[in-house]
Amino acid sequence: MSESAPEAEDRPVRPPLVMLHGWASSPAVWHAMRSSMGGSPAQAPALPGNPGGADGLAPRLDDWSAAVLAGLPPRFDLCGWSLGGLLAIGIALAAPERVRRIALIGTSPCFCARADWPHALDGAVVAGFRADFADRPARVLSRFHALQCLGDARRRTVADGLAQAAAPAAGSGGLAAGLQVLDETDIRPRLAELRQPVRVLHGADDALIPAAAAAALCDGLANARLTMLEDCGHAPQLSRPQDCAGLLDGFLGEPDR
Repeated sequence: MSESAPEAEDRPVRPPLVMLHGWASSPAVWHAMRSSMGGSPAQAPALPGNPGGADGLAPRLDDWSAAVLAGLPPRFDLCGWSLGGLLAIGIALAAPERVRRIALIGTSPCFCARADWPHALDGAVVAGFRADFADRPARVLSRFHALQCLGDARRRTVADGLAQAAAPAAGSGGLAAGLQVLDETDIRPRLAELRQPVRVLHGADDALIPAAAAAALCDGLANARLTMLEDCGHAPQLSRPQDCAGLLDGFLGEPDR
């Protein structure tokens, strides 16, 4: 009798992948990228304040992270985009023993510029977003989506993807809270606490979160690698979904040490 090939169960099994979308979008923002991925099963929960997500939370990263974490499996990998990336960091800090690996796309540890943090939107711009959103949410959403498309060689593809995955402006209280989380969160002092391997993907021409923010993010992490995607803006998972899927699959498939 011939000797059989090694059984599939002899190979390491990846935990589920949890994918967290950004502000003013929905889990649908991952559709193009997920269709190009293999490996582990994936789930994409709605963020707090979005349809299907937790409601009535205080606009604080810790509270939002705890609410998302409550619905996640015992152990998982994380992939977060923009605000979802901030939440991924918050979740990993809250439950480090449950998170194996982290991928961050278009993520900054501090979205709003500070005196010691120039790699961000000017505080007056962010304040304007928040003030205008109370009366003209559709206008702010349009401006925000436009910023996400800037700098991308596939701008029309990004615009179409954002439109298809857009969170509804109706019931905008949750979106206003999300803006507050973005404005007030500065998680830089805690980055060094993360010990998991982290892969950072960032559009080289991101007009919303400068590439320098991604480089500084990696500098603050203990075990991080940065991949800059040329001719990409803030949403490379929409403009180059196959490339992002391949990079993420490779990262998640690496053997643990």
